[in-house]
Amino acid sequence: MDKEKGKKLFEGNNKEEQLEQSHQTNSESEKKMTDENGVKVSNDRTSLRAGNRGPLLFQDFHFYKKQSHFNRERIPEKVVHARGFGVYGEFEAYKSMKALTCADFLSEAGRKTPVFCRFSNFIGNKGSKDTAQDIRGFAVKFYTQEGNYDMLSLQFPVFVLSDAMKFMDVTHAAKPNPVTDTPQATVAHERFWDYVVNNQESAHMVMWLMSLRGRPRSWRMMAGWPINTFRFINEQGKSTFVRFKWEPKLGVHSLLLDEANIVGGVDPDFHRNDLIEAIEKGIYPEYELGVQLIEEDDEFKYDFVILDDTKLWPEEVIPVQYIGKLSLNRLVDNYFAEEEQSAFDPSNLVPGIDFSNDPVLQGRSFAYRDTELHRHHSANFEEIPVNKPIVEQNNNLQGSYLKHESDVGYVNYHKNSLAENTPAETSPEEGGYENYPGKVEGDITREVPSDSFNDYFSQARLFWNSLSSAEKQDLIDTFSFHIGSAQSESVKQQNVEMWANVDQEMASIIADNIGVEPPKGNHVSVTKSSPALSQLNTPHVAITQKVGVLIGNGFNDEEVEDVMKELKENGVFIEIISEKLGMVTGADGTKMKVDKTFLTTSPVLYDSLYIVGGNASNPTKFNQEIMEFIQLAYKHLKPIGIATTGEPHIKKVETNNLEGVVFATNNADFGKEFVTAIAQQRFWNRM
Repeated sequence: MDKEKGKKLFEGNNKEEQLEQSHQTNSESEKKMTDENGVKVSNDRTSLRAGNRGPLLFQDFHFYKKQSHFNRERIPEKVVHARGFGVYGEFEAYKSMKALTCADFLSEAGRKTPVFCRFSNFIGNKGSKDTAQDIRGFAVKFYTQEGNYDMLSLQFPVFVLSDAMKFMDVTHAAKPNPVTDTPQATVAHERFWDYVVNNQESAHMVMWLMSLRGRPRSWRMMAGWPINTFRFINEQGKSTFVRFKWEPKLGVHSLLLDEANIVGGVDPDFHRNDLIEAIEKGIYPEYELGVQLIEEDDEFKYDFVILDDTKLWPEEVIPVQYIGKLSLNRLVDNYFAEEEQSAFDPSNLVPGIDFSNDPVLQGRSFAYRDTELHRHHSANFEEIPVNKPIVEQNNNLQGSYLKHESDVGYVNYHKNSLAENTPAETSPEEGGYENYPGKVEGDITREVPSDSFNDYFSQARLFWNSLSSAEKQDLIDTFSFHIGSAQSESVKQQNVEMWANVDQEMASIIADNIGVEPPKGNHVSVTKSSPALSQLNTPHVAITQKVGVLIGNGFNDEEVEDVMKELKENGVFIEIISEKLGMVTGADGTKMKVDKTFLTTSPVLYDSLYIVGGNASNPTKFNQEIMEFIQLAYKHLKPIGIATTGEPHIKKVETNNLEGVVFATNNADFGKEFVTAIAQQRFWNRM
């Protein structure tokens, strides 16, 4: 990445300036190695021993310091969302939201706020794959002028449970079994599906999880919802219920099931590599922040409880207003220091944003901070630079492990007279945080908030009704793959009976696929649909789609150069693939640098292929490799461009219709048509 280019983006950025104060480089010229005490090291290669063939000596303090530090390099991984990757960026408000909230970072159009954003997978450990069928985190830390505000999202608008008491249970059920610690990073096992049928409030989110949304093509093409209901509070103390949404500017796009499984083996770091590539090329991932708003007096006017996190707020009923844009434009300088040590907490709020009585949110406000206290073995994890706010921290907290700053004040309590009662409180009028004085009454109980919390299937049915035929088929296939991996016939049969509540025909097909009896029940009588829930209605653009160019020597120089120019002008990412690294040469002498060989890459890593063909030292093997790439790309419904020299590699027969295959022969508009096909991304009617 062009570091200087990245720095220029952050001129005047308080967080960037703060982070730079913690930077150090050990590899600069003329720097001498020292131990932790600053003592210069004369030998960092061999251990101290008694004679050159003798035992090592315990007095080798340099070895002891080096090895003991290495032994402690790791900290406990997060119990969930362990596999993640974070980057920096900026949020810019589109307009003032002062009428609804006194949050300073939303107070005026054009106001910019530095952020740190972390994407993560829920189930797998740190070493698992990016492309698992999984719940994903989309956490954004805003470094505002009033303190840090953490917005923690998932790629679904609903949650798997409606009460925080079940956090542990659903996590245990989804994670590898405690006997063999398998399988890793998947819910294709019976323990999860046993949990689902016995905790059926999970139905709605599991529908989302099993859909294409459970396998994003890229974090850059993934939506995010914090799932919880919050309050906006304005300067007059008026409350408005709010849910947030992150909408990617590139649209929401996904991998196919077979494709995701292969990518996970070929490139387990597929999503992070994709994000790194986009930032390094200066095409920064962008998302719009949307809000859905409900007046306090309208809380009970809907056919669902707005505090129930297993229910979404339909966008056709409660429209999304877009109020700002997030741009991710800088990589971290050190993965461990910044990404691994980053900590997020939904109770990190700023004035103008407050909790509702959402029962899951209430539980999350305890769970997140508590797990970070365990991971870091210290209450001082918010002093780590990535977690530190850009405003002053003045309080009477003290001690705990790894306290870096020295509190030299004589008085460390409140209230006091010796220090004139400082640090002093700040009134709400001057910017001090004040909780919304909502009315609370009732008997102490463990009853659910409303009977509608027990309506598990109406919105799951709404989701099903909203999908296209291609999305429905994908969801059925994904259900069949995952439930079919269960060993228990009882668990499989119970699931079929349960999913008949969503759609009887869907459940019957799944039953046939996994070898159990068809369901006896029928689906709930919901006929509504929500076009906003179908990915076919998302933006489709060619920019940042990755095209693999399969090419040998002797290509048509002018034709290929024109196509490559057209692709680059439309922001398409290109990789040249051939039999060997080095250069390929056209018929008229044009040379192109080869980025990958057939051995070092895979067709699943590309959104589209441009088949040029040509001469090779081993033409039989070269042609065979091209055919294998074409077959898998064709199977995965991807666009394919065929140069005039590439036509021998693909022919139309009765068993295929070549939908989405664009030919250059006698086609003056080939480049433009190919770009249009790349933007479409999938050709669902292909045979």
